[in-house]
Amino acid sequence: MAESATNPAKPAAAAPAKQASRRLTLERVLADLVADKLITKDDADKLSKDRRVSHGEQHPLVIISEQKFKDPRHPKKLLNLDVLTEWLAGKVGLPYMHVDPFKIDFAAVTKLMSTAYAQRYRILPVGVTAREAIIATCEPYVRDWEENLQQVLRLEIKRVIANPLDIQNYIVEFFNLAKSVKGASEKDKGAYSSIGNFEQLVQLGKSGKLDANDQHVVVICDWLFTYAFEQRASDIHLEPRRDAGNVRFRIDGVLHDVYQIPTPVMAAMTSRIKLLGRMDVIEKRRPQDGRIKTATPEGGEVELRLSTMPTAFGEKLVMRIFNPDVLVKDFSELGFSDDDLKKWNSMISRPHGIILVTGPTGSGKTTTLYSTMKFLATPEVNVCTVEDPIEMVEPLFNQMQVQHNIGVDFASGIRTLMRQDPDIIMVGEIRDLETAEMAIQAALTGHLVLSTLHTNDAPAAITRMLDLGVPSYLLTTTVLGVMAQRLVRVLCPQCKEKHALDDSAWELLVSPWKAQKPETAYIAKGCLDCRMTGYMGRIGIYEMMVLNSEIRNLITDTTDMDKLRELAYREGVKPLRISGAMKVAAGITTVDEVMKVAPPMQDRRNMQR
Repeated sequence: MAESATNPAKPAAAAPAKQASRRLTLERVLADLVADKLITKDDADKLSKDRRVSHGEQHPLVIISEQKFKDPRHPKKLLNLDVLTEWLAGKVGLPYMHVDPFKIDFAAVTKLMSTAYAQRYRILPVGVTAREAIIATCEPYVRDWEENLQQVLRLEIKRVIANPLDIQNYIVEFFNLAKSVKGASEKDKGAYSSIGNFEQLVQLGKSGKLDANDQHVVVICDWLFTYAFEQRASDIHLEPRRDAGNVRFRIDGVLHDVYQIPTPVMAAMTSRIKLLGRMDVIEKRRPQDGRIKTATPEGGEVELRLSTMPTAFGEKLVMRIFNPDVLVKDFSELGFSDDDLKKWNSMISRPHGIILVTGPTGSGKTTTLYSTMKFLATPEVNVCTVEDPIEMVEPLFNQMQVQHNIGVDFASGIRTLMRQDPDIIMVGEIRDLETAEMAIQAALTGHLVLSTLHTNDAPAAITRMLDLGVPSYLLTTTVLGVMAQRLVRVLCPQCKEKHALDDSAWELLVSPWKAQKPETAYIAKGCLDCRMTGYMGRIGIYEMMVLNSEIRNLITDTTDMDKLRELAYREGVKPLRISGAMKVAAGITTVDEVMKVAPPMQDRRNMQR
């Protein structure tokens, strides 16, 4: 039985030859589509005639989807492959399934059959329980494999209909990945499986046998990068655990479990990636940073910033993915309203002074600053940066990396840049008084300085600088303005639905401001395009505070935060939640998304809009 389970194609060899005739034909599918009034008879006859000479092995649904016929049920949509597959499922009375790799245990399902067997019958194992095996097919009338597989596995077989191209592609991907993981695991058989495990420090002397350059490990790492690019991931997490390592992707700000990999295989993957990032592969006890420049399957350049951290079960590796394309975004694409853009341009067009961008990690500060510098980096100016680490390598800038081990920090970096005849200086982050003083000195000597701070909102950046020890008179002289920002997920344009906005939810969002509630808003529904999340991408919400004379007069060494914030709001600064409310009213995002990322506004009765 074991032999049959691993290679069910053997007992199936005696299947009757008539099996091939039971596959779906283009003529039969076209006739059904005409009967259901999804395409016209003329279109069906024309397509059938055109394809009669060279039909090939292409699935009928794929052929029809390539014609881009309009869907008469939804005139703005096409009869694409997913729509046609769902129609077929309804026609034959089987459940339709969109194959989402995030929800499939590759290791478990690939044990159900061999690659050859899956390819022969165009079937894909997508789930397994103690009682049944779920098999996706695009050939509902081919069932010879079903009884054979049921006998071999001793499980009930549940058939579902799936996209034929998904089945074709994932057969290769699932089985190749499983084969590589299995091959890598077998090479490490007998070696200690938790090298670096905090709970087993006495075992550190036992080194694993798995090599970072092993072909199986190379295949797994290549798959990891390619898959992350396809899924629009912004971060890849490799997290070692006691029994197995977790692979997770961050997509639109939310982490998703992707795969579980045996601990020794994950250790080899980490070593492989460290090797590519020119990091010390042997050193596993201290954190390290590195970077990799690679390309997407489409040929676009991508940079990955690597960071390792020793944990109880081994080295954790996080890779942040930077796509250079984000730097060519127009400010409106970043989420700037007309009013925001006017204020931002008024700040960055000044010849000297300091502009501060605030927000937590992952709030889009890097994208905003790089996009701004790229906008400013004309042939007539010298743009220099000092960063820790350099986020993205950009040929238009002169970028310096902070290196604490040799005494190159932000303050000394700014000091060096000031001798490099700069026009614009970007400081990665103001963390201490020395860096703040050097940034102010640069602004006083005629340079435009952009930098970041970690504060909740724009007014808080002023008090943060005062807390660092910067005299108030220097702030009033040099600071041009402060922008706080957050990222909210954007509703998927394909599936968002109009929804009556709840009064209490709107009041909670905008309180204590008086902002008019929109007549309609949208909610996230979920479709195949957005992987059933209801959201596609992210956009910024901004709080712009340009320092005018009234605000400057209030900045003293004992500035009251609440009074400063209240004055800023009276002077026209829109809080983050109000900026988010405008995105809700425009149908771009939801109240829940804004509430999740934007801090609540202070309770001031006289705040009115």
